[in-house]
Amino acid sequence: MSRRSADCQSAVSPTGSRRNVAIQNSQKISRDFRLHTAPAGCQPATRQTDCLRYNRVASRAATFYDFIVNPAEPNRGLERVKFQLRADGIPDEARNPLRTGIHSRGYLPHVKREGASYFVTFRLADSLPKEVLLRFEQEHAEALRRLTAKATTEQAEEVHRELRRKIERYLDQGAGECHLRQPEIADLVANALRRFHGQQYLLDDWVVMPNHVHVILWPLPNFTLSEILKSRKRHTARQANLFLGRTGETFWQRESYDHWIRNDEEKARIRRYIRMNPVKAGLCKTPEDWKWSSAWPGWNANAAAQPPQT
Repeated sequence: MSRRSADCQSAVSPTGSRRNVAIQNSQKISRDFRLHTAPAGCQPATRQTDCLRYNRVASRAATFYDFIVNPAEPNRGLERVKFQLRADGIPDEARNPLRTGIHSRGYLPHVKREGASYFVTFRLADSLPKEVLLRFEQEHAEALRRLTAKATTEQAEEVHRELRRKIERYLDQGAGECHLRQPEIADLVANALRRFHGQQYLLDDWVVMPNHVHVILWPLPNFTLSEILKSRKRHTARQANLFLGRTGETFWQRESYDHWIRNDEEKARIRRYIRMNPVKAGLCKTPEDWKWSSAWPGWNANAAAQPPQT
């Protein structure tokens, strides 16, 4: 393990006399993290071990500093994170920084892996008021504070998952104007998702809810997740605003949540969640009853190639 990786680990959940040292370490790590600086030990021969370990631990250290040490501005430090693992022999300017590495588009850094499947959620602009999100983030920060020095990675991940669950429960209550409840707008979003299936990405399970969208997709080579989401959100926002007779209005929340799916077990769990989302929200009795979902019989999921196994 590199020295910097060891420093990272000491910064994740410090207590007692270690706190000041941990704060200094996390400040430095966060700064290096934002400046795209990989650890000195990240040579090509050790990229899959030392670099990936640093990738994981440094993000936790950066999160510790920005959420715990500086909780008044929880998003400030991570807002523009563009950390990129050094690829063997490929200069920075020749690589797409959004294809592999850690990035931030909201309250937590997000892991990108080329050739991976992702669970993505994007929501309407008015679906989650700022004051509600701020309350959730403060509760999240407090939960992280309560973690002890002996806390495991799984315990820290559970704190992050609880934040996501709170957001999902709030969205399912139908906050905001819920423009996606209108069949015409739900149709155009569903058709937009299916439009480039097999061309830019492979589409797995998906659902259009009244104020948000869940989807599992696998970007094809030469297409990044960020590019795909930007294209689909821009197109649907323009068409929806035309239908609503308005111009210049923000339709989608700028930030999207994405999660790299690690294995088949996790993918199966997320698939069940997506299929049951409209049922649990009281919109239908069975997943197959909800037209704006991959579970609806009218959507032929076998029409194109399926994503590879994760």
